[in-house]
Amino acid sequence: MTHRNWKEVRAERIATPEAEARVSALKEEVRAEQRAYRLAEVRKQHGMTQLQLAESLHITQAAVSSIERGELSRSELSTIRKYVEALGGKVEIVANFGDERLVLG
Repeated sequence: MTHRNWKEVRAERIATPEAEARVSALKEEVRAEQRAYRLAEVRKQHGMTQLQLAESLHITQAAVSSIERGELSRSELSTIRKYVEALGGKVEIVANFGDERLVLG
């Protein structure tokens, strides 16, 4: 029996640009869900329900739920900013150029 390393197995399974793109997309999806989960944790630490936060933002509870499920790309930046500010935080936008990160606001 021949043993193969991870690189060899991965190359066999993910041998196309389309598959690599799918893997990258899934990784980004997981990161978005992690960020969203953290937002929900912060809200709970502040003792707020989704409904209370929604009312203070003048949006629906379903919209808050959507944000907390990782659907940030479908949310308006202004809504995200209001969400974070309602919990006492500040949104910073960072442009990532690989070797350089630029904080825009």
